[in-house]
Amino acid sequence: MNQTQSMASEAIAAAPAATRTRARFGILALLAIGTMINYLDRSVAGIAAPGMSHELGLTPALMGVIFSAFSWTYTASQIPGGVMLDRIGTRWTYFFALTLWSLFTGLQGLATGFVSLLIMRLLIGIAEAPCFPTNSRVVAIWFPQSERARATGVYTFAEYVGLAFLSPLLFWIDHLYGWRALFGIVGAVGVAFGAVWLMRFREPHESTRANRAELDYIASGGGVVDGSQQATRFRWADIAALLRRRSMLGICIGQFACNSTNVFFLTWFPTYLVTERHMPWLKVGMVAVLPFIAASVGTLAGGWISDAMLRRGISLNWSRKLPVIAGLVAASSIVLANYVDSISLVIAILCVAYFAQGMSALAWMIVSDIAPKGLLGLSGGIFNLFANAAGIVTPLVIGLIVNATGSFVYALAFISGVTLLGALSYVFVVGDIRRIEFAASASSSN
Repeated sequence: MNQTQSMASEAIAAAPAATRTRARFGILALLAIGTMINYLDRSVAGIAAPGMSHELGLTPALMGVIFSAFSWTYTASQIPGGVMLDRIGTRWTYFFALTLWSLFTGLQGLATGFVSLLIMRLLIGIAEAPCFPTNSRVVAIWFPQSERARATGVYTFAEYVGLAFLSPLLFWIDHLYGWRALFGIVGAVGVAFGAVWLMRFREPHESTRANRAELDYIASGGGVVDGSQQATRFRWADIAALLRRRSMLGICIGQFACNSTNVFFLTWFPTYLVTERHMPWLKVGMVAVLPFIAASVGTLAGGWISDAMLRRGISLNWSRKLPVIAGLVAASSIVLANYVDSISLVIAILCVAYFAQGMSALAWMIVSDIAPKGLLGLSGGIFNLFANAAGIVTPLVIGLIVNATGSFVYALAFISGVTLLGALSYVFVVGDIRRIEFAASASSSN
């Protein structure tokens, strides 16, 4: 810390406890914006898909490969991304990731065929890998346990609300200027925000905006404000030790199920409305907003319910698990869209399913609750590896089903079955929610 930062920190620390600062909410705003850009960059291909597949001559099966390719490298890079986070810290990890994934998003607009588009999707997957382990780590160090569910709900809310309210604009850009311009504009926005992140983000112990009262409040609730999470040495044994714990393995299975629904909406949903429900493209741009709004409300509802239960004396175990289980069970209702003809009812069913998926998405907060100190990045990486195995499986399975049957009927049935499997994992595998402790985590810090 330089002299200016030190003087500023001392001045803020001298403030009375009654004027406790709220620097953590500024950090949460940065996290939310970064997460919104993350989801725009990974999902904009779904909006560009019809025009892109027509111009480049891509069949539904090949588009399934393109949608899935992001998750091949995204999944494979989760543990390396978590290790990178534990080694060099939050600020620089997120800056490099955000700048690179945005650059590769823009370069998709220069694709000349299947191979060049595939390469860009693979590179985006590598670059985005540290994002959610970073989010989990930021919540763990900047927020007390009593606020973590709502904090997780806020940045998860940003995933969906950005897609919800920006989708009409993105569809309009695609319609007016074409899919190549769409990629370029979205990529440029992300590169610009990377510079903002680098300038504004700080760890709690480096912050000149958080006073001692706020830091003590965070620390009293289990937040890590002293910088002790920095520079953790990677050990393969830590991965095995984490996966031997039923709580970690159970939430990983659950997140695979949760993300299956999410991946459908991020990839095949616009195509479903056009091909299965015969909806005009610009109308799709308006209607597609509704499930994303529902999902964004679901994320806030899940976080609010979880923290409210905890404040009223309900155990951490049930306060965290019950909203996730309820969300996974309700998300399985997506299969009901197969049995109605009214487009209004179809959209209503999809909104309910995505709302429920939004509730179950607060499982990222559970990672903050159970990850060993010093291994938040690695724990988040393992969790997200399992989650994004769904990003590999789901687009491919749906693409193959649609290619073979010409219909989404069995695709929705597949998603419904997977979500029920996730609910069963939380009921029978996860067990109690509490921080994992083993010797390796204590000895791995430098």
